[in-house]
Amino acid sequence: MARKQDEMSLDDELTAAFLSDSDMPALTEIEEDPAEETIPEDTPDTEQIIETELVDEEDWDDTDDLPGQLAVDVYETADKLIIKARTAGIERKDLDVSINDNILTISGVLNSGEDDKATQWHIQECYWGEFSRTIALPVQVKETGVEAILKDGVLTISFEKEKVAAPTRIQIN
Repeated sequence: MARKQDEMSLDDELTAAFLSDSDMPALTEIEEDPAEETIPEDTPDTEQIIETELVDEEDWDDTDDLPGQLAVDVYETADKLIIKARTAGIERKDLDVSINDNILTISGVLNSGEDDKATQWHIQECYWGEFSRTIALPVQVKETGVEAILKDGVLTISFEKEKVAAPTRIQIN
């Protein structure tokens, strides 16, 4: 199969990236094969492809069984690992925070309030219902003495970092 001038192989692209223009061999124009330009008759046209890829609006409602994700910030100080999560509208009794083998799980339920009287929704962008977030902590932490504070719609969890011994250098003889 003939290659067109503007089609470079991966080897050609890598060579071009490391060679200057004077080191690069001149590209010669290769005659194009007209058979490559034809489109087979059984190829669907654009309208058929678009129709196939459209999703029915009813399928959007199938996500009710999936728990929502909780956005978090994770950062370190000199002696602590801090996790913050926006939890506005969630009551303490509806939150569950646990840690096991350096894996933190925050889960709960976000109640929408008294919207059961609504006869028709016009816009519903807020997530209501169960949510869960599991995070493998980036540093080793002490699983005791953890402090969790819910204030102004922000859950802040502070872990004391484990003191990790510095690697011992081994002398090679």
